[in-house]
Amino acid sequence: MGSKWRKAKLALGLKLCVFVPRTLDESPPPSSSVDDLSERLSNAALLSPSNWDACSRLPMTPTPSSHGLRLSRSGSKSSKQTCSICLTKMKQGGGQAIFTAECSHSFHFHCIASNVKHGNQICPVCRAKWKEIPMQGPGLDPLPGRAAINPIGWHQNDALMTVVRRIPPPRRDLSRRHIVPLFQAPEPRVFDDDESLGHQPVLPDQSSSSNTVADTSSVRAVEIKTYPEVSAAARSNSYDNFTVLINLKATANITTQNLSINQTSLPQLSQAPRAPVDLVTVLDISGSMAGTKLALLKRAMGFVIQNLCSNDRLSVIAFSSTARRLFPLRRMSDTGRQQALQAVNALIANGGTNIAEGLKKGAKVMEDRKYKNPVASIILLSDGQDTYTVNSSGGNQPQPNYQLLLPWSINGGDNSGFQIPVHAFGFGTDHDASSMHSISETSGGTFSFIETEAVIQDAFAQCIGGLLSVVVQELQVGVECIHPSLCLGSLKAGSYPSRVTVDRHTGFIDVGDLYAEEERDFLVSVNVPAESSSNETSLLKVRCIYKDPLTKKMVTRESNDVRIERPEIVGQEEVSIEVDRQRNRLHAAEAMALARSTAEQGDLVGAASILENCRRLLSETMSAKSNDRLCLSLDAELKEMQERMASRHVYESSGRAYILSGLSSHSWQRATARGDSTDGSSLVQSYQTPSMAEMLNRSQAMLLGSPSTQRLIQPLWSFGSQPKPR
Repeated sequence: MGSKWRKAKLALGLKLCVFVPRTLDESPPPSSSVDDLSERLSNAALLSPSNWDACSRLPMTPTPSSHGLRLSRSGSKSSKQTCSICLTKMKQGGGQAIFTAECSHSFHFHCIASNVKHGNQICPVCRAKWKEIPMQGPGLDPLPGRAAINPIGWHQNDALMTVVRRIPPPRRDLSRRHIVPLFQAPEPRVFDDDESLGHQPVLPDQSSSSNTVADTSSVRAVEIKTYPEVSAAARSNSYDNFTVLINLKATANITTQNLSINQTSLPQLSQAPRAPVDLVTVLDISGSMAGTKLALLKRAMGFVIQNLCSNDRLSVIAFSSTARRLFPLRRMSDTGRQQALQAVNALIANGGTNIAEGLKKGAKVMEDRKYKNPVASIILLSDGQDTYTVNSSGGNQPQPNYQLLLPWSINGGDNSGFQIPVHAFGFGTDHDASSMHSISETSGGTFSFIETEAVIQDAFAQCIGGLLSVVVQELQVGVECIHPSLCLGSLKAGSYPSRVTVDRHTGFIDVGDLYAEEERDFLVSVNVPAESSSNETSLLKVRCIYKDPLTKKMVTRESNDVRIERPEIVGQEEVSIEVDRQRNRLHAAEAMALARSTAEQGDLVGAASILENCRRLLSETMSAKSNDRLCLSLDAELKEMQERMASRHVYESSGRAYILSGLSSHSWQRATARGDSTDGSSLVQSYQTPSMAEMLNRSQAMLLGSPSTQRLIQPLWSFGSQPKPR
């Protein structure tokens, strides 16, 4: 076998990775040698956790020699003809398979097979539409209705082809409509072919009614706390901008486990009931993703797939010059996971970067789905600039208007007030941070900046750790003035939509989903009138209305009245540390936004000065003087942003993305991955929840347990993982 193998390699002269995955219900071929080969190919396609560490050693896609066939390339380089895809010379009869299309243009067979794999039936050179396209390889069925094209120069009778032809193809179960063949069928016009939902985990429900009820027995609830800036104010004085802090925290019966990197088995997430998720991942597989980036992206997607349960559904969109849905929304059962891993493992990087097309297709999957899980989200990842612009209004340099690409039900334009978030991940020095941030901001998602591609998996892990722990949906906060002379001044809610009624007695904030143990802080300013004789003044009442994703019931929670004492004389009283802390957070976020705007106008010195002034002001606050950890972390973050404005090159390559990720994190009060140079172990993570931290620890435990990745993986975050101080 070894001698035949060497002869096959020399005869073919191809740089080709052959993956022929085995389905769960297949039996191995009779020949022992074929069994060994098939097993190796199957293992490569599955990318099981035990094999993920092998991926990082490869300069290209994760196809280690122990798990698949990789043939060397030894074709002649003297030919004048050049493949328009890989831009290398080719010569017929020189050991390389060549495909000549009906438009007379020729390409390496393995290059054009990769190009048409995702449905591209247009010549890359002349843009002619082909009626016939090449197969991926011998023994695989062509597209329905398409003729199989035999590539010129393919050796049909050598030992290797004999072995490959004997490997059984994946068996198709005609009773199931969600099997993904290796060669994708044409996409339907409407993506309503999503797999039906499984048994939903629910809490005891006495009634199917969705009427609003008082929350007296729900395991999941929203805790409401309020903090006036001072507890007492002189009776004879009035105050125009008296601040009240509203703190909300989603509670849940979810417990976390202590994790150790040295654990031999990966820890399991708690088995408490949770809302199942519909997740669509939109992945950049353009030419710039080739090599280690694609290998690590595949491993990160493997981690995501392995951590979804059988009631969660996943669909994957891959985009380069065009976009392709690899498979419809499918439940991540054992079979679903295997097929998803096979589809992801087969991805090949080439072409341009059409973020707009990928985003439209991902949104269409969500828009057209027949069934809906309670939680839905889109994950978008790209490392490059969108090379296909979308019409935009105004501006000398029109940028893609991604809001126009999102259906109303996703961007909140249907007046529901809530939307399907797109969590955008940009990494490297060449991604379009402004556009990625715009996408996330428009949809209510977060923007993460991954400076080193090796932390893609950690970034995904933190994100899905939150998505898999949603306990509150469609949360709306209502603030009502109690005293008849009170008026609302402002609602400082970051990026959350807020509004105040005309009489300024009532205000509302649309919050949306909350993860388990996630918190939100909002500052409300009111005018406090003078009192003639009363010893106290009732200021506000806070009401929360939200949907429990398991019971589907609407729940109402109300706070106690916010009151302050009104003595005749008040001594010197310090401002509440909780209020001071949140003021610092808002001041820092405002400074970041102003510095970013100044930097975009070309004034880096002025931008750095804005950040420096903010640091100085923060240092003089009560929080800073008491060594408040949030204040310390804000100072470190502002300092990091200053350093990333050292020059135009530094700002363009990382400063802009770092600031935008920080703005996203603070405006939504949700954790994001950011850069690779801030030591998270010494700083407080204000927004990371226990579920997010647990999933992140799972990822790090797996990665750091592999010797091949210990030198590569440095998962450094914008903040640490300690609980938020109170």
